[in-house]
Amino acid sequence: MNHSNKNKQLGRKMNQRNALLKTMAVSLVKHEKITTTEIKAKVLKTFVEKLITKGKTDTLAAQRLIAAKIGAVSAKKIVKDIAPKYKTRNGGYLRVVKIKTRLSDSARMAVIEFV
Repeated sequence: MNHSNKNKQLGRKMNQRNALLKTMAVSLVKHEKITTTEIKAKVLKTFVEKLITKGKTDTLAAQRLIAAKIGAVSAKKIVKDIAPKYKTRNGGYLRVVKIKTRLSDSARMAVIEFV
């Protein structure tokens, strides 16, 4: 039986999965739009939206919580630039748009971007 499988494993162990999410989140915050597989985009969406919700409070404590997950430079950009755009919005800060499959292995691809 496969109980307690709430989180997608992405074919990796926990530390590798956390590193993948961290680097993808940093790239998303830096470029504000990235192309990745559909499953990774869906997992990344929940991860980053929680960070933006924390960043909406615009406190030093929130910035430190975000910095612990994705680094100081990206945390500063979330708190100062990205989160103020969504002050009145209750969730749904990111959009996942499906695109063509990848030619090499036919993986379903998607673009994730800020709304």
